[in-house]
Amino acid sequence: MALLKVKFNQKKRVKLAQGLWLMNWFSVFAGILVFSMGLFLKIELRKRSEVMDNSESHFVPNSLILMGVLSCAFNGFAGKICYDSLDPAKFAKWKPVLKPYLALCFLFNILIFFVALICFLMRGSLDSTLAQGLKNSMKFYRDTDTPGRCFMKKTIDMLQIEFKCCGNNGFKDWFEIQWISNRYLDFSSKEVKDRIKSNVDGRYLVDGVPFSCCNPSSPRPCIQYQVTNNSAHYSYDYQTEELNLWRRGCREALLHYYSGMMSSMGAVVLLVWIFEMSVMVGLRLLHTSLESIANPEDPECESEGWVLENSLKDTLKSALESLKKIGKFNQVQAEGEGAEGEEGGKTPAITTVS
Repeated sequence: MALLKVKFNQKKRVKLAQGLWLMNWFSVFAGILVFSMGLFLKIELRKRSEVMDNSESHFVPNSLILMGVLSCAFNGFAGKICYDSLDPAKFAKWKPVLKPYLALCFLFNILIFFVALICFLMRGSLDSTLAQGLKNSMKFYRDTDTPGRCFMKKTIDMLQIEFKCCGNNGFKDWFEIQWISNRYLDFSSKEVKDRIKSNVDGRYLVDGVPFSCCNPSSPRPCIQYQVTNNSAHYSYDYQTEELNLWRRGCREALLHYYSGMMSSMGAVVLLVWIFEMSVMVGLRLLHTSLESIANPEDPECESEGWVLENSLKDTLKSALESLKKIGKFNQVQAEGEGAEGEEGGKTPAITTVS
């Protein structure tokens, strides 16, 4: 029994073709939207590429860009088919390519669904990328005189100000690295010498943070040095008082920003996938309804359209049988080639008569 079997007359076939033509052009605009989202996400990721560990995160925007281009191409082509289906003479040239085209549409829709899922599932990969990238970038904060790293300080300061964050996981991350350049340290000072000697790696570590970690909304002047020293500040308790530094780490802030953006894009792509599936089903109904016309010379006669000629179970069973036949044919062919090789390798016995 055919799946989604529908009876059509000429009026219904014309309406279906016109509706599909319109839907395909809407899908072209949807493809442009997906392409634009991918381009926007790629630009946003490139803005923060210096604080990211690798380029794995660009898989999502690249996939969106590719899906957007393919959507425009597939739906533009389908729109032309639907337009020509109104004229039987023009539609005849498309009949041989419709089945392969529908198979490609099916694969394309699987890819769109896969990209939509990836948009929701990339959070873990993005988290590790940001964590390692920020950790490495913070080490170069002080290298304002090193070629290739001289803008890292500005990048991290602008990042912390824009996203209202501090450090990788929090402001204490700055306590573990030397973020003050040696050119601004007085090495004749006893305090500087003691701090450097007390560290195994010979680094100048302080319980302080860059100015960009300060919260400008705080009524108290920013305490960015000796953050953990209660006696260094009047009426200050490090343990109980709410610090006037940003509490949230930049990894969490960026992860929330990008994962929220990707989730929104994933929802849009999922809607586009539903729309594309409905267009593919409609095109299949149009194709089968035009092919099943009993009398091609009488275009007004009724016909039947369906999505699958047999039930879903029977279709899957026949597809599996076809795959098995292809596998057996390849196996027999390989065995035959092996046997020929063995026969060719034998040397015939030669009998000499004296």
